[in-house]
Amino acid sequence: MRCILVSVKTKKDKNKDVKYSLTELEGLVEAVNGKILGKLTQRKDIPEPSTFLGKGKVQELKEISEGIKADTVIFDTELTPVQISNLEKILGIDVLDRTDLILSIFSKRARTKQAKLQVELATLEHELPRVYGQKGKALSRIGGGMQTKGAGEKIGEIKIRTIKNRISKIKKELDKIKKQRKQQRTSRNKNPDIFKVSLVGYTNAGKSTLLNRLTKRDAFISDQLFATLDTKTSFINFSDIGKKVLITDTVGFVKDLPKELLDAFMATLEELEEADLILHVIDISDENWTKKVEYVNEILEKLNLHHKPTVLVMNKIDKVIPSEEFLEDSDETMFSRDKESIIISTQKGWNIDKLYQLLKKYASQPKEQPVL
Repeated sequence: MRCILVSVKTKKDKNKDVKYSLTELEGLVEAVNGKILGKLTQRKDIPEPSTFLGKGKVQELKEISEGIKADTVIFDTELTPVQISNLEKILGIDVLDRTDLILSIFSKRARTKQAKLQVELATLEHELPRVYGQKGKALSRIGGGMQTKGAGEKIGEIKIRTIKNRISKIKKELDKIKKQRKQQRTSRNKNPDIFKVSLVGYTNAGKSTLLNRLTKRDAFISDQLFATLDTKTSFINFSDIGKKVLITDTVGFVKDLPKELLDAFMATLEELEEADLILHVIDISDENWTKKVEYVNEILEKLNLHHKPTVLVMNKIDKVIPSEEFLEDSDETMFSRDKESIIISTQKGWNIDKLYQLLKKYASQPKEQPVL
Protein backbone atom coordinates (compact mmCIF):
# COMPACT_ATOMS: atom_id res chain seq x y z
CA MET A 1 0.00 0.00 0.00
CA ARG A 2 1.50 3.29 -1.19
CA CYS A 3 -0.53 5.97 0.51
CA ILE A 4 -1.14 9.64 1.16
CA LEU A 5 -2.42 10.71 4.57
CA VAL A 6 -5.08 13.42 4.72
CA SER A 7 -6.02 15.52 7.74
CA VAL A 8 -8.53 18.36 8.11
CA LYS A 9 -8.29 20.92 10.91
CA THR A 10 -11.63 22.38 11.90
CA LYS A 11 -12.28 25.40 14.09
CA LYS A 12 -12.59 23.28 17.24
CA ASP A 13 -9.33 21.37 16.65
CA LYS A 14 -6.06 22.41 18.26
CA ASN A 15 -2.87 22.30 16.20
CA LYS A 16 -1.09 19.95 18.61
CA ASP A 17 -4.06 17.56 18.66
CA VAL A 18 -4.18 17.39 14.86
CA LYS A 19 -0.42 16.77 14.72
CA TYR A 20 -0.63 14.08 17.39
CA SER A 21 -3.52 12.33 15.65
CA LEU A 22 -1.69 12.36 12.32
CA THR A 23 1.43 10.91 13.96
CA GLU A 24 -0.67 8.11 15.40
CA LEU A 25 -2.19 7.49 11.96
CA GLU A 26 1.37 7.01 10.66
CA GLY A 27 1.87 4.30 13.29
CA LEU A 28 -1.34 2.59 12.18
CA VAL A 29 -0.13 2.59 8.56
CA GLU A 30 3.21 1.13 9.62
CA ALA A 31 1.32 -1.62 11.46
CA VAL A 32 -0.06 -2.84 8.12
CA ASN A 33 3.33 -2.41 6.41
CA GLY A 34 2.10 0.51 4.33
CA LYS A 35 4.42 3.09 2.78
CA ILE A 36 3.62 6.75 3.40
CA LEU A 37 4.45 8.85 0.33
CA GLY A 38 3.06 12.16 1.53
CA LYS A 39 0.63 14.10 3.71
CA LEU A 40 -2.03 16.65 2.88
CA THR A 41 -3.75 18.95 5.37
CA GLN A 42 -6.50 21.51 5.06
CA ARG A 43 -8.00 24.08 7.40
CA LYS A 44 -11.76 23.92 6.97
CA ASP A 45 -14.36 24.80 9.60
CA ILE A 46 -17.12 22.70 8.05
CA PRO A 47 -16.17 19.62 5.94
CA GLU A 48 -17.85 19.27 2.54
CA PRO A 49 -20.78 16.82 2.78
CA SER A 50 -19.94 15.24 -0.60
CA THR A 51 -16.12 14.93 -0.44
CA PHE A 52 -15.09 16.12 3.06
CA LEU A 53 -12.32 18.21 1.43
CA GLY A 54 -12.97 21.33 -0.60
CA LYS A 55 -13.19 21.04 -4.39
CA GLY A 56 -9.75 22.61 -4.95
CA LYS A 57 -8.10 20.40 -2.35
CA VAL A 58 -9.59 17.25 -3.90
CA GLN A 59 -8.12 18.25 -7.27
CA GLU A 60 -4.75 18.92 -5.61
CA LEU A 61 -4.92 15.50 -3.96
CA LYS A 62 -5.66 13.89 -7.34
CA GLU A 63 -2.64 15.57 -8.98
CA ILE A 64 -0.34 14.59 -6.10
CA SER A 65 -1.51 10.97 -6.02
CA GLU A 66 -1.00 10.64 -9.79
CA GLY A 67 2.41 12.31 -9.61
CA ILE A 68 3.82 10.04 -6.90
CA LYS A 69 1.86 6.96 -8.02
CA ALA A 70 -0.04 6.46 -4.77
CA ASP A 71 -2.64 3.70 -4.73
CA THR A 72 -4.46 4.65 -1.50
CA VAL A 73 -5.58 7.78 0.33
CA ILE A 74 -6.21 7.49 4.07
CA PHE A 75 -8.23 10.12 5.95
CA ASP A 76 -7.57 10.74 9.63
CA THR A 77 -11.28 10.77 10.39
CA GLU A 78 -14.41 8.75 9.70
CA LEU A 79 -15.95 9.33 6.27
CA THR A 80 -19.51 8.73 5.14
CA PRO A 81 -20.29 6.12 2.44
CA VAL A 82 -21.15 8.95 0.03
CA GLN A 83 -17.85 10.75 0.67
CA ILE A 84 -15.81 7.59 0.06
CA SER A 85 -17.73 6.78 -3.11
CA ASN A 86 -17.34 10.31 -4.50
CA LEU A 87 -13.65 10.55 -3.62
CA GLU A 88 -12.82 7.18 -5.20
CA LYS A 89 -14.65 8.21 -8.36
CA ILE A 90 -12.67 11.47 -8.60
CA LEU A 91 -9.27 10.16 -7.48
CA GLY A 92 -9.41 6.79 -9.21
CA ILE A 93 -7.72 5.01 -6.27
CA ASP A 94 -8.77 3.43 -2.96
CA VAL A 95 -9.97 5.72 -0.18
CA LEU A 96 -9.91 4.55 3.45
CA ASP A 97 -10.84 6.29 6.67
CA ARG A 98 -9.34 5.81 10.13
CA THR A 99 -11.86 3.11 11.04
CA ASP A 100 -11.08 1.11 7.88
CA LEU A 101 -7.40 1.14 8.79
CA ILE A 102 -7.94 0.01 12.39
CA LEU A 103 -10.27 -2.78 11.26
CA SER A 104 -7.62 -3.91 8.76
CA ILE A 105 -5.02 -4.16 11.53
CA PHE A 106 -7.37 -6.06 13.81
CA SER A 107 -8.24 -8.45 10.98
CA LYS A 108 -4.57 -9.28 10.39
CA ARG A 109 -3.75 -9.70 14.10
CA ALA A 110 -6.71 -11.76 15.33
CA ARG A 111 -5.63 -15.29 16.29
CA THR A 112 -8.29 -16.96 18.45
CA LYS A 113 -11.80 -17.85 17.32
CA GLN A 114 -13.29 -15.19 19.59
CA ALA A 115 -11.05 -12.41 18.31
CA LYS A 116 -11.70 -13.36 14.68
CA LEU A 117 -15.45 -13.35 15.24
CA GLN A 118 -15.30 -10.00 17.02
CA VAL A 119 -13.30 -8.42 14.18
CA GLU A 120 -15.65 -9.85 11.55
CA LEU A 121 -18.65 -8.52 13.47
CA ALA A 122 -17.12 -5.05 13.74
CA THR A 123 -16.24 -5.05 10.03
CA LEU A 124 -19.73 -6.08 8.94
CA GLU A 125 -21.39 -3.51 11.19
CA HIS A 126 -19.09 -0.84 9.73
CA GLU A 127 -19.82 -1.95 6.16
CA LEU A 128 -23.60 -2.28 6.47
CA PRO A 129 -24.40 1.48 6.21
CA ARG A 130 -22.17 1.64 3.14
CA VAL A 131 -24.12 -1.13 1.45
CA TYR A 132 -27.32 0.78 2.14
CA GLY A 133 -25.72 3.83 0.59
CA GLN A 134 -24.57 1.92 -2.48
CA LYS A 135 -27.99 0.48 -3.34
CA GLY A 136 -28.73 3.44 -5.57
CA LYS A 137 -25.29 3.23 -7.19
CA ALA A 138 -25.74 -0.49 -7.85
CA LEU A 139 -29.13 0.27 -9.40
CA SER A 140 -27.73 2.88 -11.77
CA ARG A 141 -24.99 0.50 -12.92
CA ILE A 142 -27.44 -2.32 -13.57
CA GLY A 143 -30.26 -0.24 -15.02
CA GLY A 144 -28.42 1.71 -17.65
CA GLY A 145 -31.50 3.87 -18.22
CA MET A 146 -33.79 0.85 -18.56
CA GLN A 147 -36.67 0.09 -16.21
CA THR A 148 -34.81 -2.34 -13.96
CA LYS A 149 -35.30 -0.53 -10.67
CA GLY A 150 -36.82 -3.59 -9.04
CA ALA A 151 -33.87 -5.81 -9.99
CA GLY A 152 -31.41 -3.26 -8.67
CA GLU A 153 -33.21 -3.03 -5.36
CA LYS A 154 -33.39 -6.81 -5.13
CA ILE A 155 -29.63 -7.23 -5.50
CA GLY A 156 -29.03 -4.59 -2.84
CA GLU A 157 -31.55 -6.16 -0.46
CA ILE A 158 -29.99 -9.62 -0.91
CA LYS A 159 -26.59 -8.27 0.06
CA ILE A 160 -27.99 -6.44 3.07
CA ARG A 161 -29.94 -9.50 4.21
CA THR A 162 -26.84 -11.70 3.85
CA ILE A 163 -24.80 -9.32 6.02
CA LYS A 164 -27.55 -9.07 8.64
CA ASN A 165 -27.88 -12.87 8.80
CA ARG A 166 -24.13 -13.24 9.27
CA ILE A 167 -24.13 -10.57 11.99
CA SER A 168 -26.91 -12.44 13.81
CA LYS A 169 -25.02 -15.74 13.56
CA ILE A 170 -21.76 -14.21 14.84
CA LYS A 171 -23.54 -12.64 17.81
CA LYS A 172 -24.99 -16.03 18.77
CA GLU A 173 -21.54 -17.64 18.55
CA LEU A 174 -20.03 -14.86 20.66
CA ASP A 175 -22.81 -15.28 23.23
CA LYS A 176 -21.83 -18.95 23.61
CA ILE A 177 -18.18 -18.00 24.10
CA LYS A 178 -19.25 -15.27 26.53
CA LYS A 179 -21.20 -17.82 28.63
CA GLN A 180 -18.25 -20.23 28.63
CA ARG A 181 -15.87 -17.50 29.78
CA LYS A 182 -18.36 -16.42 32.45
CA GLN A 183 -18.48 -19.99 33.79
CA GLN A 184 -14.68 -20.06 33.91
CA ARG A 185 -14.60 -16.75 35.78
CA THR A 186 -17.32 -17.91 38.18
CA SER A 187 -15.30 -21.00 39.10
CA ARG A 188 -12.26 -18.80 39.74
CA ASN A 189 -14.33 -16.41 41.85
CA LYS A 190 -15.33 -19.25 44.19
CA ASN A 191 -11.70 -19.69 45.16
CA PRO A 192 -10.77 -17.14 47.86
CA ASP A 193 -7.09 -17.86 47.25
CA ILE A 194 -7.23 -16.40 43.73
CA PHE A 195 -6.61 -12.67 43.25
CA LYS A 196 -7.41 -11.30 39.78
CA VAL A 197 -5.44 -8.50 38.11
CA SER A 198 -6.19 -6.97 34.69
CA LEU A 199 -3.76 -4.95 32.59
CA VAL A 200 -5.20 -2.03 30.66
CA GLY A 201 -3.58 0.78 28.73
CA TYR A 202 -3.12 2.53 25.45
CA THR A 203 -1.86 0.35 22.63
CA ASN A 204 1.91 -0.18 22.66
CA ALA A 205 2.28 0.91 26.30
CA GLY A 206 4.11 -2.32 27.15
CA LYS A 207 1.35 -4.47 28.67
CA SER A 208 2.42 -7.72 27.01
CA THR A 209 6.04 -7.14 28.01
CA LEU A 210 4.93 -6.54 31.59
CA LEU A 211 2.84 -9.74 31.58
CA ASN A 212 5.90 -11.65 30.38
CA ARG A 213 8.15 -10.06 32.99
CA LEU A 214 5.80 -10.65 35.92
CA THR A 215 4.79 -14.21 35.07
CA LYS A 216 8.03 -15.30 33.35
CA ARG A 217 6.14 -16.39 30.25
CA ASP A 218 6.95 -15.95 26.58
CA ALA A 219 4.19 -14.09 24.73
CA PHE A 220 4.45 -12.38 21.35
CA ILE A 221 6.02 -8.94 21.65
CA SER A 222 6.28 -6.34 18.90
CA ASP A 223 6.87 -2.58 18.89
CA GLN A 224 3.73 -1.93 16.86
CA LEU A 225 0.24 -0.67 17.53
CA PHE A 226 -2.16 -3.51 18.35
CA ALA A 227 0.61 -6.13 18.29
CA THR A 228 -1.69 -8.54 20.11
CA LEU A 229 -5.48 -8.61 20.30
CA ASP A 230 -6.36 -11.74 22.20
CA THR A 231 -6.88 -11.80 25.94
CA LYS A 232 -4.00 -13.62 27.63
CA THR A 233 -3.98 -14.84 31.22
CA SER A 234 -1.06 -16.10 33.27
CA PHE A 235 -0.35 -16.27 36.99
CA ILE A 236 2.06 -15.67 39.86
CA ASN A 237 2.14 -17.92 42.94
CA PHE A 238 2.72 -16.05 46.19
CA SER A 239 3.13 -19.18 48.34
CA ASP A 240 4.17 -17.19 51.41
CA ILE A 241 0.71 -15.61 51.62
CA GLY A 242 -1.16 -18.55 50.08
CA LYS A 243 -2.38 -16.55 47.08
CA LYS A 244 -2.41 -17.19 43.34
CA VAL A 245 -2.49 -13.96 41.33
CA LEU A 246 -4.09 -14.29 37.87
CA ILE A 247 -2.94 -11.54 35.49
CA THR A 248 -4.93 -10.88 32.32
CA ASP A 249 -3.74 -8.75 29.41
CA THR A 250 -6.41 -6.97 27.34
CA VAL A 251 -6.43 -5.31 23.93
CA GLY A 252 -4.89 -1.85 23.92
CA PHE A 253 -7.03 1.23 23.41
CA VAL A 254 -6.59 3.94 20.81
CA LYS A 255 -8.00 7.42 20.23
CA ASP A 256 -11.36 7.41 18.48
CA LEU A 257 -11.68 3.64 18.78
CA PRO A 258 -14.54 2.79 16.38
CA LYS A 259 -17.84 2.20 18.17
CA GLU A 260 -18.22 -1.08 16.29
CA LEU A 261 -14.92 -2.32 17.70
CA LEU A 262 -15.62 -1.16 21.23
CA ASP A 263 -18.98 -2.95 21.16
CA ALA A 264 -17.53 -6.07 19.54
CA PHE A 265 -14.76 -6.38 22.11
CA MET A 266 -17.04 -6.02 25.12
CA ALA A 267 -16.74 -9.77 25.70
CA THR A 268 -12.96 -9.44 25.98
CA LEU A 269 -13.21 -6.41 28.23
CA GLU A 270 -15.62 -8.20 30.54
CA GLU A 271 -12.54 -9.74 32.14
CA LEU A 272 -12.10 -6.32 33.73
CA GLU A 273 -15.42 -6.60 35.54
CA GLU A 274 -14.08 -9.55 37.54
CA ALA A 275 -10.75 -7.92 38.34
CA ASP A 276 -9.83 -7.26 41.95
CA LEU A 277 -7.18 -4.79 40.77
CA ILE A 278 -6.48 -2.92 37.53
CA LEU A 279 -2.93 -2.08 36.48
CA HIS A 280 -3.13 0.89 34.11
CA VAL A 281 0.11 0.66 32.10
CA ILE A 282 1.37 3.98 30.73
CA ASP A 283 4.24 4.74 28.36
CA ILE A 284 5.84 7.58 30.33
CA SER A 285 8.32 8.26 27.50
CA ASP A 286 5.49 9.30 25.16
CA GLU A 287 5.10 13.08 25.08
CA ASN A 288 1.34 12.60 24.73
CA TRP A 289 0.99 10.16 27.64
CA THR A 290 -1.40 12.38 29.60
CA LYS A 291 -3.80 12.48 26.64
CA LYS A 292 -3.63 8.72 26.32
CA VAL A 293 -4.38 8.27 30.01
CA GLU A 294 -7.49 10.40 29.49
CA TYR A 295 -8.65 8.22 26.57
CA VAL A 296 -8.23 5.02 28.60
CA ASN A 297 -10.01 6.54 31.59
CA GLU A 298 -12.91 7.62 29.37
CA ILE A 299 -13.38 4.04 28.15
CA LEU A 300 -13.11 2.62 31.68
CA GLU A 301 -15.79 5.09 32.75
CA LYS A 302 -18.04 4.02 29.85
CA LEU A 303 -17.61 0.44 31.04
CA ASN A 304 -18.39 1.55 34.61
CA LEU A 305 -14.99 0.33 35.79
CA HIS A 306 -13.53 3.63 37.00
CA HIS A 307 -14.40 2.71 40.60
CA LYS A 308 -12.12 -0.36 40.56
CA PRO A 309 -8.92 -0.26 42.65
CA THR A 310 -6.30 0.94 40.16
CA VAL A 311 -2.51 1.33 40.16
CA LEU A 312 -0.85 3.56 37.56
CA VAL A 313 2.19 1.71 36.20
CA MET A 314 4.46 4.32 34.64
CA ASN A 315 6.44 2.20 32.17
CA LYS A 316 9.42 2.78 29.83
CA ILE A 317 11.21 5.07 32.29
CA ASP A 318 14.50 3.75 30.82
CA LYS A 319 13.80 6.00 27.81
CA VAL A 320 13.61 9.03 30.08
CA ILE A 321 16.45 8.57 32.59
CA PRO A 322 19.94 7.13 32.01
CA SER A 323 20.08 4.61 34.88
CA GLU A 324 18.08 2.95 37.64
CA GLU A 325 19.81 5.08 40.28
CA PHE A 326 17.72 8.09 39.24
CA LEU A 327 14.55 6.26 40.30
CA GLU A 328 15.41 6.91 43.93
CA ASP A 329 14.73 10.62 43.37
CA SER A 330 11.45 10.06 41.52
CA ASP A 331 8.25 11.26 43.16
CA GLU A 332 5.55 8.74 42.26
CA THR A 333 2.80 10.71 44.00
CA MET A 334 3.09 13.45 41.38
CA PHE A 335 1.28 11.28 38.82
CA SER A 336 -1.97 10.97 40.76
CA ARG A 337 -3.39 12.21 44.02
CA ASP A 338 -6.10 9.57 44.29
CA LYS A 339 -4.42 6.51 42.77
CA GLU A 340 -1.29 4.64 43.76
CA SER A 341 1.47 4.73 41.15
CA ILE A 342 4.80 3.09 40.48
CA ILE A 343 7.58 3.89 38.00
CA ILE A 344 9.10 0.89 36.20
CA SER A 345 10.93 -0.33 33.14
CA THR A 346 9.70 -3.71 31.92
CA GLN A 347 12.52 -3.79 29.37
CA LYS A 348 15.28 -3.26 31.95
CA GLY A 349 13.48 -4.85 34.90
CA TRP A 350 13.69 -1.69 36.99
CA ASN A 351 11.38 -1.67 40.02
CA ILE A 352 9.76 -4.98 39.02
CA ASP A 353 10.54 -6.35 42.51
CA LYS A 354 8.77 -3.32 43.96
CA LEU A 355 5.75 -4.06 41.74
CA TYR A 356 5.73 -7.67 42.98
CA GLN A 357 5.54 -6.37 46.55
CA LEU A 358 2.73 -4.01 45.57
CA LEU A 359 0.74 -6.89 44.07
CA LYS A 360 1.37 -8.98 47.16
CA LYS A 361 0.08 -6.14 49.35
CA TYR A 362 -3.19 -5.91 47.42
CA ALA A 363 -3.57 -9.71 47.24
CA SER A 364 -3.15 -9.94 51.03
CA GLN A 365 -6.07 -7.63 51.70
CA PRO A 366 -9.51 -9.16 52.37
CA LYS A 367 -11.70 -9.13 49.28
CA GLU A 368 -14.69 -6.81 49.30
CA GLN A 369 -17.91 -8.81 49.26
CA PRO A 370 -20.35 -7.87 46.50
CA VAL A 371 -23.42 -5.94 47.59
CA LEU A 372 -26.57 -8.08 47.16
